[in-house]
Amino acid sequence: MDDNRENRIKDVKWQSVDNATGGIKFTNNRKKARLKSLAKGVTFILIAAVSGGISGAYISGKKYSDKSYTQINQSLIEPKNQDNQTKIADTSKNSITKVAEMVGPTVVGISNKAEGYFGLQDAGSGSGIIFDPNGYIVTNNHVVEGASKITVKFSSGKVLPAKLVKADSRSDLAIIKVEAQNLPTAKFGDSSKVKVGDTAIAIGNPLGQEFSGSVTAGIISALNRKIQYGGAIYKVLQTDAAISPGNSGGPLCNSAGEVIGINSLKLGADQNAEGMGFAISINEAKSIINSLMSYGKVSRPFLGIYGQSVVSKENKVEGVYVSEVVPESGAASAGIKPTDIIVELDNKKILRFEDLSDVLDKHKIGDSIKCKVWRNGKTIEVNIVLSDVKEKNK
Repeated sequence: MDDNRENRIKDVKWQSVDNATGGIKFTNNRKKARLKSLAKGVTFILIAAVSGGISGAYISGKKYSDKSYTQINQSLIEPKNQDNQTKIADTSKNSITKVAEMVGPTVVGISNKAEGYFGLQDAGSGSGIIFDPNGYIVTNNHVVEGASKITVKFSSGKVLPAKLVKADSRSDLAIIKVEAQNLPTAKFGDSSKVKVGDTAIAIGNPLGQEFSGSVTAGIISALNRKIQYGGAIYKVLQTDAAISPGNSGGPLCNSAGEVIGINSLKLGADQNAEGMGFAISINEAKSIINSLMSYGKVSRPFLGIYGQSVVSKENKVEGVYVSEVVPESGAASAGIKPTDIIVELDNKKILRFEDLSDVLDKHKIGDSIKCKVWRNGKTIEVNIVLSDVKEKNK
């Protein structure tokens, strides 16, 4: 009995130990299992999140890839276009700037003072171009005509008195001189090479000394325009560069800084026309300047008449009506009379007064040319020996 009891007691103790031990082991395993399960869940969530992010990024990248590509391309292309536009703008700007810097010091402002009731009074202003380092300046005749006192203002601000050397009213050009040496001079170009559309840059004093050195730019609008003004015919370049009255006598330049014309007239004051400025072509001006400097006058072949274009519907005659014949001229010697109508000159039909100049420009003083005039219903042919130009009232 006692042995059995001891054995049962032992079995119960072992069982209790085993139960206790077994309980402890079971509890630890459940905790580990829960931790493993939690770790797996977190890992799954992380993997899912990362996968979702990658997938979303891929889908978004694919969806907007074209747009992104376009934006990148635009960012690569646009700066180049902007650079090109900037370069073009800079080139144009630099071209005009260089011309202004090159020619500006050779352009002067001219003030004309005439005797008035209260003494010397301003009679007008204009511009001029220094063409000789010893103080010779070319300008328009109308800028200095009738002046009692002429002053010249340089780009530096210095003012000097000037005197009239010689003038040619027909070409509207004059030469004045200041007592100075080593002055900067402008470079005269070749106006025969000028083309419509070429850059044209005007420099001068558009509204007097307060706006001296003003620069305007445009293009050459037309070549060999013939403008009749004040009884004279001008062969001029037409430009849309802004030219105001004070620009008269100033230079019209090309993009190389060469003077291609001398600004002289502006059409539009009475006709509300804008962008129509005119300049005497420099080739014509050069020959006049040389003549004035060498001989003190300009020698031109001259018929010896004053008149105007006319059309007689009654007599069916068209030509140039002779209003006056200059004494001792070629026309006077040939027997041309007032009221005659010149219908042909040098075998060319005459329809307008400008046609006479076209013929005369091809001849020299002393040439004899045929002339047909209509007089009292008859056509008469005479020979006229071209003489030198004689100004009216001289």
